[in-house]
Amino acid sequence: MGILNKHAILEKNVTLLAVFAFLVVTIGGLVQIVPLFYLENTIEDVEGIRPYTPLEMAGREVYLREGCYVCHSQMIRPMRDEVERYGHYSLAAESQYEHPFQWGSKRTGPDLARVGGRYSDEWHVDHLIDPQSVVPVSVMPQYDYLSHRMLDDGAGLISGQISATMIGDIMATNALVGVPYNDEMLENAQVDFLAQADPDSDYDGLMERYGEDVNVRNFDGAPGVSEMDALVAYLQVLGTMVDFSTFTPDASR
Repeated sequence: MGILNKHAILEKNVTLLAVFAFLVVTIGGLVQIVPLFYLENTIEDVEGIRPYTPLEMAGREVYLREGCYVCHSQMIRPMRDEVERYGHYSLAAESQYEHPFQWGSKRTGPDLARVGGRYSDEWHVDHLIDPQSVVPVSVMPQYDYLSHRMLDDGAGLISGQISATMIGDIMATNALVGVPYNDEMLENAQVDFLAQADPDSDYDGLMERYGEDVNVRNFDGAPGVSEMDALVAYLQVLGTMVDFSTFTPDASR
């Protein structure tokens, strides 16, 4: 009862309540902020994290343009129900090359942080062309026109359309804000862009620059490189860069 009576003093004195509230917020803020000044990097280095390939980057641009982030988040929180449904919780390192990040703020549809490899390319194409054909209760609109917007003609005449000739500029812009695209990657952006969607091409250079785990195939199953190819390539890489069977969190952070 004595403690409750002392607490009542704060509730009845606005000035005193404000002073103590300020002290609590200040102490809490210092506890969270001060340790950051003693860390060289606040993001843990995780093996496997790499920048997006040109085709994946083009797919990300399509994802942003179509507003997919409005209904789909890309951040799995460390809560049991989320981990059981979507997979391992999201790591800060997985978003270190995202400008802007795609964490999202709501989920009309499922989280996509670990959607890569969960479904086949054919499933993604069918889902984008006619969502209700694979998920009857879906409220997602149809994106069948992505199959007809070609990226390998270099034209980009449709408003908002990405073209093969633009991807190097997009990557160079990302490099300005810290994404580790080197000169070789930028110089070969268009070549790598086309090679990833053509399994019959010479894609050894692509593998050397981005790693042996890069998906190389005709993603939409149709001739040429379309926005559908790019978007599916992007979706298929989400959450696949880190090998969680060997990943061990840094306990010092």
